[in-house]
Amino acid sequence: MDLRHLRYFVAVAEELSFTRAARRLGMAQPPLSQQIRRLEEAVGSPLFGRVPRVALTEAGVVFLEAARRTLAQIALGVDSAGRVGRGVAGRLTVGFASSVVFTSLPEAFRAFGARYPGVEFQLREMHSGAQLEALRAGTIDVGLLRESPTDGDLDMETVIRESFIAVLPLRHPLAAQSRVAPHQLAKEPFILFPREIAPTLYDQIAAVCRAGDFSPRVKHEALEWYTVTGLVGAGMGVSIAPAGLARLRWRGVVYRPLKPLAVQTSIVMCRRRESSRGVVESFVGMLRQAPLTIE
Repeated sequence: MDLRHLRYFVAVAEELSFTRAARRLGMAQPPLSQQIRRLEEAVGSPLFGRVPRVALTEAGVVFLEAARRTLAQIALGVDSAGRVGRGVAGRLTVGFASSVVFTSLPEAFRAFGARYPGVEFQLREMHSGAQLEALRAGTIDVGLLRESPTDGDLDMETVIRESFIAVLPLRHPLAAQSRVAPHQLAKEPFILFPREIAPTLYDQIAAVCRAGDFSPRVKHEALEWYTVTGLVGAGMGVSIAPAGLARLRWRGVVYRPLKPLAVQTSIVMCRRRESSRGVVESFVGMLRQAPLTIE
């Protein structure tokens, strides 16, 4: 017994005519009758009465319900598998560094959810190091981080490039300038995150300072950009941050572009090299449409 027998049986049961059922199935009547006989032999009971006209037996009524249910489940399974394969259904877990929320990527997240409502989409805020571990463990499918890992088992692609800005208290003397040169921050107390949180970003900020011939004097440490910005607003020091942070309209804080520098920071999209799931490809395609550079 196979799916073909079930389709044949349902056609005859719905038409109550071997002739009409054969026409509906696009086949001759004798082969159809033979297949129904074989199905009845497999079931061990007649499914149709044939005299004076075709009618379902009691066993046929029961079997019709089961056959329809089986065919519907198979059709649903085929459709679900196809949707997953096409990347319009399934489950996707994405890790992201906190600074990602200050770029255009959250808009891309929203657009992805709207375009693919059949995808169970979950976001997890994680530091870069934790994302790399989660990617290798398979607990996230895509990572968005400030690191550029050298692991051969990960595919990497830059999705956002950002310049750096100075983050200053509103009443700071440099706040009156339209742009700030790195060397003007040389004597300022800095508020930064610990290097182990995001070594690449920390080193890039240090490189900006070196362009001004100084090393940052870190007076206070904070783990998140919200905290850094809040402390700057309280007059506790200054900071240097990716340009996207200017989206955070914090009271008592101003953001000033740094004079042209070669140093930039990037948000890198990482995924396991062997990952070829359709839903991952759909998400990657959506992110590639995000604006690439933030000045």
